[in-house]
Amino acid sequence: MASDERIFFETDDYHTGGEPFRIVAPGAVALEGNGVADKRVKAMASESVQFARALLCSEPRGHADMYGGFVTEPDDDGADLGVLFWHKDGFSTACGHGTIALGVWAVETGLVPTQPSGIRDVRIDVPSGRVTARVAFDDGVITSVSFVNVPSWVHATAVDVTTDRGPVTCDIAFGGAMYAVVPAAAVGLRVHPDDLPDLIRTGRQIRNGLNAVGAAEHPSDARLSGVYGTIFTEDVDPTDVVSAASVEGLGSDGALHQRNVTIFSDGEVDRSPCGSGTAARVAHLVGQGGLAQGDLLVHDSIVGSRFHARAVSQGMAAAADGHDSVVVEVTGTAHRFGRSQFTVDRRDVLVPGFVLR
Repeated sequence: MASDERIFFETDDYHTGGEPFRIVAPGAVALEGNGVADKRVKAMASESVQFARALLCSEPRGHADMYGGFVTEPDDDGADLGVLFWHKDGFSTACGHGTIALGVWAVETGLVPTQPSGIRDVRIDVPSGRVTARVAFDDGVITSVSFVNVPSWVHATAVDVTTDRGPVTCDIAFGGAMYAVVPAAAVGLRVHPDDLPDLIRTGRQIRNGLNAVGAAEHPSDARLSGVYGTIFTEDVDPTDVVSAASVEGLGSDGALHQRNVTIFSDGEVDRSPCGSGTAARVAHLVGQGGLAQGDLLVHDSIVGSRFHARAVSQGMAAAADGHDSVVVEVTGTAHRFGRSQFTVDRRDVLVPGFVLR
């Protein structure tokens, strides 16, 4: 290392279903606030925390679709850790794929003990509430992680928005963040990599149009208001084989099988089936009568990775302010693919970096 460089951050890099999650251990970033939700608000106003986020997200150290989290202490002794989720545009309220990755990370780093078999719950405080990463073991090896989310519900139905592909009618569902739910066919597209540029553009237009009219105000916490992403959905033909679709296979005969892509924040693309988005989608399907409590949704991503999800119980009615809500469990797994030391050269004029889309 050159004498004019120093290590700024050390990270553990994971992916969940192809979606990156860069983990920064406690102490590396000074986070102020009373609880994780308050820390998110203060982080958005903090020059030093925003610098750290931008440094780790932006090119050349990251990319436009980078995702990660700053691990912090939990809100109280009832959880094992807290986390602030971040991406190129700021700090999100929820992240299911990140929660799954943190469950694996907590075991692999010794924060929580491993075990020969069975289930170990890792409780995590996130800005939208307390969630659980339910880590499953077999012969001392992690086989899967189930993300048990905060209550999810349908926030609104039949909301109209204008796009350059014509008017669109969508529903809005909450799964830790607010999501617009739209069949891809409704805008003349498919959940396929060939259509991704159009999906990104249209997803941004839907999100921005809904937020311009305040279509997704959280009933009890304004910090959770606003549409975070657009979920484009598509039924999977049983004869249509998706590349890598069996990677997370847990047995899915007779289950509802769908494919989705979530375009979140300002045009970012979730490579996984999206954990909090999947929770919102399950709540949406339950509200439509397409799923009953306990029924399995096999949810594929645009790259062919897979989550399994189901509504495991009724949620707390008060959390949804009168909306029927469900608690959703989303199962996948995560893998570490690297450990990194990020340095900064004081002569580098491109610090903290840049983003190209």
